[in-house]
Formats: sequence, C-alpha cells, structure tokens
Amino acid sequence: MGFFDRIKKAFKADKQAEQEQDQLQEEVPTELSEDSGIDSGEQEVSVATPEIPAETSVSEPEPIVESEPEIEAEAESVVIPEPVVEETVPMMEPEKEKQKKYEKGLEKTRKTFSQRFNELMANFRSVDEDFFEELEETLIGADVGFETAIKITEDLRQEVKLRNAKKTAEVQNTIIEKMVDLYEAEGVDENNALNIQPNGLTVMLFVGVNGVGKTTSIGKLAHEFKESGKKVMLAAADTFRAGAIDQLVVWGERAGVEVVRGNAGGDPAAVVFDAVARAKAEGADILLVDTAGRLQNKVNLMNELEKIKRVIQRELPDAPHEVLLVVDATTGQNAMAQAKQFKETTDVTGLVLTKLDGTAKGGIVLAIRNELHLPVKLVGLGEGINDLEPFDANDFAVGLFKGLLREE
Repeated sequence: MGFFDRIKKAFKADKQAEQEQDQLQEEVPTELSEDSGIDSGEQEVSVATPEIPAETSVSEPEPIVESEPEIEAEAESVVIPEPVVEETVPMMEPEKEKQKKYEKGLEKTRKTFSQRFNELMANFRSVDEDFFEELEETLIGADVGFETAIKITEDLRQEVKLRNAKKTAEVQNTIIEKMVDLYEAEGVDENNALNIQPNGLTVMLFVGVNGVGKTTSIGKLAHEFKESGKKVMLAAADTFRAGAIDQLVVWGERAGVEVVRGNAGGDPAAVVFDAVARAKAEGADILLVDTAGRLQNKVNLMNELEKIKRVIQRELPDAPHEVLLVVDATTGQNAMAQAKQFKETTDVTGLVLTKLDGTAKGGIVLAIRNELHLPVKLVGLGEGINDLEPFDANDFAVGLFKGLLREE
C-alpha cells in the first residue's frame, strides 16, 4: 500500500469516527446543538486531526486524565490519554502512540498548509495558468523548496487535465496526492535508521551551527540508548565554549551516562581521543561526540572537524559510523541552506531535525528529501527527554497530509 493510500485510509477512519461521535451526541441531549459550530465539511479537514481513536468513541464525554498511556514520557504530547481500556490495549499501542506524536508535532505545519490551500482555493474559480502560478508561490511559501514546488506544479498541470478535475476538493486532493507521491518516490532506498554496529563500539559525530539543539539532542539520544540497555558514553568536544561542556555534563547526569571532558579552550581532538580509548576500555556500545557550533564558512573549524575524524579512525578505521547534522526546523529555508553547505564540506550521513513541533515550517522535510537526498534520521517532537523520535517517513506523511484532504 502506497503512502497516499494509507493517508486516505486514515482520513476515512477519522471521518467515520466523527460520524459515530455525531450520532452519539444526537442520541444524548447536550449543550451542543445542531448549530454548535461543528462544521463537518471543509473546515474540519483543515485542522488538527482528532486524537481519540475510533475504537474508543464512546468515551468522549469523560476526559479522564488520571491514567497515563503505557509509555509514560510520551504523555506530554497526547492531549487525551487512552481512557479505561488498559486491560485490552493491543500490542500495537506503542505504534499508535508514535503516530499520535507525529500528528501533534506537525499540528502547526498542518494548519499553515491548510490556511494557504484554503486561501488559494477561495481566490480561484477555474484551474488556469494564473492558478498554477499562485500554487507555485503557495508551495514555496510553505517551505517545501523551490525545486519541489516547480516539479509538483508541472506534474499537476497534466494530472488535472487527465482527471478533468473541476471541484476545489478534487483539485486540492490531487495536489496533496502529487506531493505525497513525490515525497515517497524520492525516499526509495533511503535508509532512515541509525547505523548501529551489531558488535563493538558505535561512534556518532554531531555537527551543526550553534543554537540548533545539538547538545540537547545528544542528551535525549543518550537517554534512549541507555533505556534500551546500551552502555553509552558522551564526549564533550565543544571546547570553545565552557558552557557547552557544562551543558553536556548536565545531560549526562540526567541520562545517567559518563561524560569525557577536557578543559575549556583545549584541543577537541584530544578529548575525542581520550573518549574513544575509554569507551573501548570500558566496553561501551555507543559513543556520542558533541562538537563546536561550526559555521559553514569557517574553513579552520571544518579542518578541526576533519582532524577529529582522523583521530577516531586511528582507533576505529570504519568510524565514525554516523555524522549527524543537527538543524533547527523553525529556521525553514535557513536549515536547508545549512544542510547544503555542510553536505558539500563534510561527509554528512543524516539529519537530526529539531523543534519540529514548535514550527509551521515542517514542509522543509519535503525539500530536504527531494532536493538534498539526505535522510532525516531523528526528529524532535517535543521538549521532553523522550521526545526525540526516529524519523518514520510513513508517520510523517500521515501526520502532515491526512488533515489536508477534503471530502469530494
């Protein structure tokens, strides 16, 4: 089943849940009258998707908060927890919770997309050349990237003619389908999983400019690995700022893992050398290396990063196993520019996209996949220690696009 078929299936399931809920409200007189403001038409599709699964539709009148879902830290992102069904929770519940987390984390982006599409559709009564030019600008404004916007618009010109689509709902759904199809096609053979070594030490290098969330992401990932039973160590190789060392130490204490550190202003490569030696001696599974906030145009800092990699490879020839570029999703096209320049100067193996829940610019994921062909490996979907999630292309597609479909 393709991504768009899955999105349609999820969309229909939500609409069925809404109908069942409306029927229940009609049977039980409440303050919600027939003109209570609930619009079952186009407006409902453009807001955040409902957070109560279809199988629990009878529990809506009682927003019980006392019982948390099975995965306790993820409750920060779930507005209404699973009510009074703990003894019947299926084994797939963690997957459902993960998808809810994506839907919640993409809420701002989804609303922005929806508003832009609503404005576009309201201004045009016919699908003509002016419409396609406006669509192009709408997509660029939604941070999907210039090249992506051009390609979607060109493909749509032919598709709308073939389908003879005239109604606004048909045209919008066709646009969404084209975006999803392109997103899926560009991700073929893409590996979004972290390269964890089955035997021996795995070394991951984190790079990126200051302020994007490198140290925080390292701390959260260390916690996740520790919880899964791995022996984890951290290397505080950002020696240019004493505050960065202290921040990583705090995260190490929070996650319960050892931090190898040096003096502020010292040689970052020396810290990494010590960290690798200690990790090998103590039988660590994972070593996460924090580096300075390297500006892309600072050649000396890039050279320092290469020196760190050479030091690692003296002890482990196939390391580092990941070079993860951390970018801030809230910066939109600036994140795209950073990714382009780092890709040109460093052997980046994947991206960590932080603060996705706090931005309306989540469309940048489409631009990164379609134009840079760099896999997104981790996404930040909240501020909690458990809110750094492995990137799931399907959950992202459903979380973003499901709420944009319209009933035809």
